[in-house]
Amino acid sequence: MLLNYQNKATENEILNISNLNLGNKLNINSDYINLLIQSDNIEALKLLLYDYNLKNKIDLIYIDPPFSTNITFKMNEGRANTISSSNNGTIAYKDNLQGADFIEFLRRRLILLRELMSEKASIYLHIDYKIGHYVKVMMDEVFGINNFRNDITRIKCNPKNFSRKAFGNIKDLILFYTKTDNFTWNDVFLPYTKDDIEKLFKKTDEKGRKYTTIPLHAPGETKNGSTNGTWKGVAPPEGRHWRCNPIELDELENKKLIEWSSNGVPRKIIYADEEVNKGKKMQDIWEFKDPQYPVYPTEKNLELLKLIIKTSSNEGDIVLDSFCGSGTTLYAANQLNRKWIGIDESESAINVTKRKLSKFDNSLFTQNSNYKFFSI
Repeated sequence: MLLNYQNKATENEILNISNLNLGNKLNINSDYINLLIQSDNIEALKLLLYDYNLKNKIDLIYIDPPFSTNITFKMNEGRANTISSSNNGTIAYKDNLQGADFIEFLRRRLILLRELMSEKASIYLHIDYKIGHYVKVMMDEVFGINNFRNDITRIKCNPKNFSRKAFGNIKDLILFYTKTDNFTWNDVFLPYTKDDIEKLFKKTDEKGRKYTTIPLHAPGETKNGSTNGTWKGVAPPEGRHWRCNPIELDELENKKLIEWSSNGVPRKIIYADEEVNKGKKMQDIWEFKDPQYPVYPTEKNLELLKLIIKTSSNEGDIVLDSFCGSGTTLYAANQLNRKWIGIDESESAINVTKRKLSKFDNSLFTQNSNYKFFSI
């Protein structure tokens, strides 16, 4: 499925460099260092792609672009606020693109970002419910629907008792895509609560250990004939296969980790005390409270960014945020020993980012620093 609208450029037109005056504008050598760039991000992305030779080298991208809200975001006395019609405060950025113009604005940048992504790379795009479903269709086109991984729900606030005729909105979307099937993935586990244990592990064995059971079969048939056959005289249900081969099933049986149901179906035993040590896998509904008093409009929670970076990159990988705002992505990447590139057109955003990153290095962006700042 494709979105069709006026002034939709072809990919060849977007990737065409014939009209660019590149000329090594970044004036840096080919060895990678951390970069903060003040620029229209489409120009900076083209420079990174063609002039700085970073095609297929970015390992993780997180972007929190404008949400097509038709709002002007301003800052007053070092604090962020949202003002749509006022002369007070310094403008941080204007979110005034609507409809197809907004989708095309974003699409052109996503095509360039795709070209920068390595084979193991992921991209997370933060958007809201009003425009997010159009963005999803467009991203299916850019990255391929087969590379769509998750539509993550981010709980952004407590319930509101508005009088409008609609359900209250407490969520944003984070759309998660990859470049290929061979992407970086590090499982994240959360601690179990007492309520989790009571809800999930309802059985108790003769020794008083709480446990539950899970199926030993999975959907589909496999090329491995041994997992399609019978075990202990029992075959997997039609259209399914055993999760492991008969030898492994025998080992589970010998360890007394299989429970037979009343109708003769084997199920694997999972003990609560063992699972608690490992933790529960992160799901697709997230709740990380944003800063109560942000210093930049739409500033996001540090722990949310750390979760994404830990999950979809490894130490030494390159993380890119081309709408870097207050620099939280860069700050998180720096804390987690990743390399990073941040881009923003707003002078306010760049200043906030510099202050945030200066917590790491008093000589930030000086000639001998490991950080470089450019305005193009």
